[in-house]
Amino acid sequence: MTDKCTIWLSDADSTHSAGVSLASTLYRTNITIGFIGELGSGKTTFLQGFLKGLGVLDTVTSPTYALEQRYKAESGKWKVENDAYEILHIDLYRLTEKQSNELLQQSDDHTGIRCIEWVDRSSMTPDILIKLEEKDEGRNLTVSFDDMNLPTESDIVEWRKEVALPHRICDHCDAVSRLSADLGEEMMNRGIIIRPQALKVSALVHDLLRFIDFSPGGGHGPDEKSEAPEWKLWKKKYKGKEHEEACATLLQERGYPELATIVEVHGLILPSPDRVTIEQKLLFYADKRVKMDEIVTLEERFDDFRKRYSGGKNTKKGDIWFAEAKAVEKELGF
Repeated sequence: MTDKCTIWLSDADSTHSAGVSLASTLYRTNITIGFIGELGSGKTTFLQGFLKGLGVLDTVTSPTYALEQRYKAESGKWKVENDAYEILHIDLYRLTEKQSNELLQQSDDHTGIRCIEWVDRSSMTPDILIKLEEKDEGRNLTVSFDDMNLPTESDIVEWRKEVALPHRICDHCDAVSRLSADLGEEMMNRGIIIRPQALKVSALVHDLLRFIDFSPGGGHGPDEKSEAPEWKLWKKKYKGKEHEEACATLLQERGYPELATIVEVHGLILPSPDRVTIEQKLLFYADKRVKMDEIVTLEERFDDFRKRYSGGKNTKKGDIWFAEAKAVEKELGF
């Protein structure tokens, strides 16, 4: 399933910033990113931002005559201490399709990120395609993601039936999905690249196994002290795991490893996990803004947590988690 993000960019600065933001929605390093756009459409400006987002400190220029250049991330999450990971920048502008294919074949075993300008001059189908087109005194940026396997909404409906997920938990997931979509739309309006479908789907499944750690008095409904027959099987299968880790494991087993990394860190967990992608941060934040199926403020949501889990009293854990949620809210600009 192709995930697609379209953003209007007004100038070179916004194009550069959009490039920076792409680095925050990557889920693996062995990936090929293709670029399409006429001369002057902003491909190199975007790439300069992208490599900056990856932690490349060198000056990035288009390798039109050199054909390829190699860079290494020197800061950030992509930094490595050996030569196994490189960012390869290739320009096919001056080549025929045959020459382009021959050049690309030489780096088919590249273990890092390949960035290919004028990828349409080859037969290559990239994992991520960046298209820049002039529009309304600016340019349209379209990002097509084909690097992440995603379940369909029909799949998710069947999964919910399979685990006997209570209707109120389904309603909560649906509400988080709607809020996530709204937040994602706002991010895109600011020129920030996200994966709309991945964000939507991760919200729909994030509490798929929520019943695994239902606790008496937690406000989960009349069956929080009892169990559907299906629940016992899932609890046995994922014994010792909280619902976040259990759901991530299920997704991995069913062929959705990247989606699993989004879902696994959505909860209130100590020690607090790293959330490095924009989708991880948006799902975490949206989930903390939905009380049952009602959108509320963080203050209202954590007040509800206190009432349900600690008799209305502040706890050290609760204070840490509230501060964490507020920090993500500030970082995202909401």
